[in-house]
Amino acid sequence: MNILSKATMMEAARLTRNGQIHEATALLRGAGGRARSSTLGSGTSAEARPQYHADGAAPSLVPRVLRRYLDRLGTQDAEAFSASRTVPNAGPLPAGARFVSSSYTNAAGSRDYKLYVPSGYHGQAVPLVVMLHGCTQSPDDFAAGTRMNELAEEQIVLVAYPAQSRTANTSKCWNWFNAADQERDRGEPSLIAGITRQIMAEFAVEPGRVYIAGLSAGGAAAAIMGATYPDLYAAVGVHSGLAHGAARDMGSAFAAMRNGGAPAAWTSASRGIIPTIVFHGDRDATVHPANGEHVIEQAKAAAGIRTEISQGEAPGGIRYTQTVHADEERGTTLEHWVLHGAGHAWSGGSPAGTYTEPKGPDASREMLRFFRAQADPTRG
Repeated sequence: MNILSKATMMEAARLTRNGQIHEATALLRGAGGRARSSTLGSGTSAEARPQYHADGAAPSLVPRVLRRYLDRLGTQDAEAFSASRTVPNAGPLPAGARFVSSSYTNAAGSRDYKLYVPSGYHGQAVPLVVMLHGCTQSPDDFAAGTRMNELAEEQIVLVAYPAQSRTANTSKCWNWFNAADQERDRGEPSLIAGITRQIMAEFAVEPGRVYIAGLSAGGAAAAIMGATYPDLYAAVGVHSGLAHGAARDMGSAFAAMRNGGAPAAWTSASRGIIPTIVFHGDRDATVHPANGEHVIEQAKAAAGIRTEISQGEAPGGIRYTQTVHADEERGTTLEHWVLHGAGHAWSGGSPAGTYTEPKGPDASREMLRFFRAQADPTRG
């Protein structure tokens, strides 16, 4: 396939975001010399439109180019796809704190990760939060943008940042849409769980206080981890992500991102409800806001839930609606924050990192507050 121009890729990305998959495909075909550019637009003939397989997967005409767009889940606009930038640094460490690099390997492969150890950790049992970055991001970038290390220093929490490799995904996205990466003890879930357990073996982690959260593709991966390892994680945080099983291949992934993907049947009903907190902007043009609702629907696996809805405004000016689901025994078990006017970015994050919305409520602090209220000694 010929190398496509930046303008062509931007236009194809715009069409895809708008749900015009046929038009985007025709544009890419034309740019590659396989069809004339006159076939583009709303008047594209049926012959010029590629035929999709029954399972929804894209045909072999342009899979690599469309896959490249899908891999970029988490970017805020098409211009950012090819723009060069300096990777943010997590910033200076407080005296006595450490931000160490390590790796984990099993039959599924190997992944690097970084671990923040706060200065107040002296071998006592503390909570562990696993943070899964979005596409194009790194552990340092995600730590800088979410300010999670600062909160970990304040509240004495270990924070792990698994790093997706470019060999696994060219844009460093977690492969949430691959069927092979949605099952327990297989693929990327086995690697993320392995990293978690390796840290638990090397540091004193408080029983029942292991949590996982992520942004965008990382948020979708966090939902997968909660569904497939309910015995390991006591609560899940999903920011701008999708429910476990929302897609099983490339074609269904496009549909889920565009319109909202229906969640898979809950796989951990034997353990009851998995406490979950969700943040999603209602102006998110990358992952449809309906996906946040689907995450809550999937997690809402217990009866006797009462619901309370409140509204507010962050100091930065972004309004939000907070829906809380609770049961009599455990209290708050599900929270859904809809951020009015916000796009595809970490709410309340720092501009020192990528894909953040500083004007929104502090998602990191709210997640830690929610996590700390959830503890299950039978997990972890």
